[in-house]
Amino acid sequence: MNKKSLILVAFVVVALLTGSLLAGCGKSADTNSIKIGLLNEMTGGNATFGTSSANGAKMAFKEINAKGGVLGKQILAVIADNKSEPSEAANAMTKLATQDGVVAVTGVFASSNAIAVSSVAEATKTPFLAVGATNPKVTVDEKTKKVKDYTFRVCFIDPFQGTVGANFVLNTLKMKKAIMLVDNSSDYSKGLAAFFKEAFVKGGGSILKEEAYLQKDQDFKAVLTKVKALNAEVIYVPGYYEEVGKIVKQARELGITAPIIGGDGWDSPKLVELGGAPALNNTFFTNHYSVDDNSPASKTFVDAYKKEYGQAPDALAVLGYDAAKLLIDAIQRANSLDKSKIQAALVATKDYPAITGSTTLNASHDAVKSAVIIEMKDGKQIFKATVKP
Repeated sequence: MNKKSLILVAFVVVALLTGSLLAGCGKSADTNSIKIGLLNEMTGGNATFGTSSANGAKMAFKEINAKGGVLGKQILAVIADNKSEPSEAANAMTKLATQDGVVAVTGVFASSNAIAVSSVAEATKTPFLAVGATNPKVTVDEKTKKVKDYTFRVCFIDPFQGTVGANFVLNTLKMKKAIMLVDNSSDYSKGLAAFFKEAFVKGGGSILKEEAYLQKDQDFKAVLTKVKALNAEVIYVPGYYEEVGKIVKQARELGITAPIIGGDGWDSPKLVELGGAPALNNTFFTNHYSVDDNSPASKTFVDAYKKEYGQAPDALAVLGYDAAKLLIDAIQRANSLDKSKIQAALVATKDYPAITGSTTLNASHDAVKSAVIIEMKDGKQIFKATVKP
């Protein structure tokens, strides 16, 4: 996060803390409920991520409440929209922590948004469990290299994801000459690109060229024309679905037939809508989960989600569900609504049986778990492989 963003976060935290002391250590005024913040990208460029994540979490809370809740109380979700913007994420987190009386917060997919939220979580000492933010800077301070006390995540991180993508290109696709298209406005994209490059070069591959774009760009043909001239074997695009769909579509229109590879930011139904099913053939991405997972727990979850929402879940729905359940497990183990005790319980999380795989939070508060490779074929996601950490 840049200096301007940090100043904004600090200003918002101080202002709202000053006017919100009566919120009282995150305790809900309603003694019959436990307030938990659901902070997601409900609108803006990453809206499908936030909607899915919130749906998964709400279903988890509904199941828990139906069984009597936790610590004898019902869970009350306090919904907040970060509008897919870091400054809005900081504002929303501040309100949740200092005015709404939540004991903890879960949600947030985009790394830039999660980094902004983490600053508020640390300032207010409010446990924050990120759903899909994979940049290492979410849980570890970039300058001090210190692990953030109150920030956690339920997903793997980009050093692992980038390595998985690089090894797939080298060992499965048998390709060694790549071009990278990187979103320079995204911590996620820049970080994942760096880790892919490191692993790819170490494995014997070469990056012919790195080209940049920005979120909300619409026309990528100028940069794609440069890409086409280099005749690379593979193109790596670690971005979000809004731009990726347009990039893939325009690349195919220019006659680029090379495989295009990406990360978990691709996982949205809108990807096919934007890119078109034919254009997305011969593309692959790393992800947290595949709906083709045939484990009993996954099948039970998929059936319940379809019944609740009338559609199959994506990875973010599963991560939202897992994060909500893991957070409630921590509250149960803490046997308290005290934020510091919930934080300590999260630190101690080990072998939690999540739908996305057995989850242990390591010393950096990151989840240690497997990744999957997804192939896009005729507009549908096809499971290719599971890669263990």
